[in-house]
Amino acid sequence: FVNDLPDLVRTMVRKSLDALVKLDQDQAEEVIAMDDQVDQINRDMYAVVKKELYEHPANAESAINLLSCSRYMERIADLSTNIAEDVIFMVEGKVIRHAD
Repeated sequence: FVNDLPDLVRTMVRKSLDALVKLDQDQAEEVIAMDDQVDQINRDMYAVVKKELYEHPANAESAINLLSCSRYMERIADLSTNIAEDVIFMVEGKVIRHAD
């Protein structure tokens, strides 16, 4: 799942910007749906890093860097989601941010 994260985030960025340029609500909704998957990968990363630190303490710096990268990519995905939510607002006038 770690290898999937960069591709997933890259796809979200591309789709959110395409949705913005084209005012494509369907693509914006796809981006919003993808965010849950990114969030789960980021949460799972904590368990991976914890295990790595326990089993191989000498790899602590690499493990922490991995966790940081995961968090940064999760944040990029959140920003892509914000763009998608803005597209839906521009198309429908509907605020879906904080609707959970």
